Amino acid sequence: MNTQTAINQPDKHRDTRQHLLDTGRDILAARGFSSVGLSAILQAAGVPKGSFYHYFQSKEQFGQALLEDYFASYVQDLDACFADDSTPAISRLMQYWQDWQENYCGPAGLRDCLVVKLSAEVADLSEAMRITLRDGTEQVMARIANCIDAAIADGSLHPQPAQQTAGNLYQLWLGASLLTKLHRNAQPMNQAMTLTQSMLAR
Repeated sequence: MNTQTAINQPDKHRDTRQHLLDTGRDILAARGFSSVGLSAILQAAGVPKGSFYHYFQSKEQFGQALLEDYFASYVQDLDACFADDSTPAISRLMQYWQDWQENYCGPAGLRDCLVVKLSAEVADLSEAMRITLRDGTEQVMARIANCIDAAIADGSLHPQPAQQTAGNLYQLWLGASLLTKLHRNAQPMNQAMTLTQSMLAR
């Protein structure tokens, strides 16, 4: 093996693993975990079964890794959104909910949320995936709470228990996402936004 091949080999492994995770995320968000076989994911990714087992010991481990990757990316984007101190913290917070509403039921039509799609399904199916979902959502709520604290500190939001408010809002939006899927319209999201604006009024 020449030097250049040796240098590129780790990148190739990372790219293939990430490609599997990206492909799987789109499929599982649309169809769920149990109803999708490995063959469907591998066919969509164009990756042979042997390569899959090089990276993941089982479909369950793949699901756990997929969720870990999803939350790592989600939290990174959330940190970038909330770190922009060029605007008041309350504006950053409201932008988060506006982006959620736009991404979930914007002009492109109704989209699927991986957390909403998998939470109820895998909670009793896989302990490892349940814990990953639990820990991931706690990371999200912690960052929302930090932004609420920042909004209170800069005077753009009246004092309130940040962790409780963050939990209430996140649960509200997860519920609205689920109802949006059930009703196939944006009304639950619109109601969630109205309530959020009320809860975060100065």
